[in-house]
Amino acid sequence: MPFSKKQKNVMLDQYEDWVRKSQAVIMMEYSKMGMKDINNLRSKVRETGCQVHVTKNTLLKRALEKAGYEGVEQEEGTTLCGFAYNDATALAKLISDLTKNSEVFKIKGGYMDGKTLTAEQVKALANLPTLPVMRATLLGVISAPATKLVRTLLEPAREVAAVVKAYSEKEAAPAA
Repeated sequence: MPFSKKQKNVMLDQYEDWVRKSQAVIMMEYSKMGMKDINNLRSKVRETGCQVHVTKNTLLKRALEKAGYEGVEQEEGTTLCGFAYNDATALAKLISDLTKNSEVFKIKGGYMDGKTLTAEQVKALANLPTLPVMRATLLGVISAPATKLVRTLLEPAREVAAVVKAYSEKEAAPAA
């Protein structure tokens, strides 16, 4: 069904809003897939704080160009577009896992930080740890020296306390 110019302008504004809000845009080609399958995918993606939409290629290209992405090429075929609002690696992991042994899905590529991503770069992004894991790792690296310093400072007092305790138990034993 063809869309009117007014409908296309509304869709273009919506696409542009999605692109501007997202950290990364990952595109997939899908075939032999019904709305039930797409809705199942959407629910999985929604758990990561992202969204997936079936997009019109020409309008998506215009939205990406308006948002400042360089080297945007016209996509061909059916496009299912994922928008990563919070964690680009979580969306890339989900899409990469989905496309591993699937004939229905195929990664086309994506866009991140104003640059074009190839399908291989999207898969490499999927191999990175997610944002919560990275935060936990960074927190561990930052807190490790402080923890070691506190242990070092408290060690002499702990040793003195252990000696006093052992000495008091030694003297308490003969009195009994």
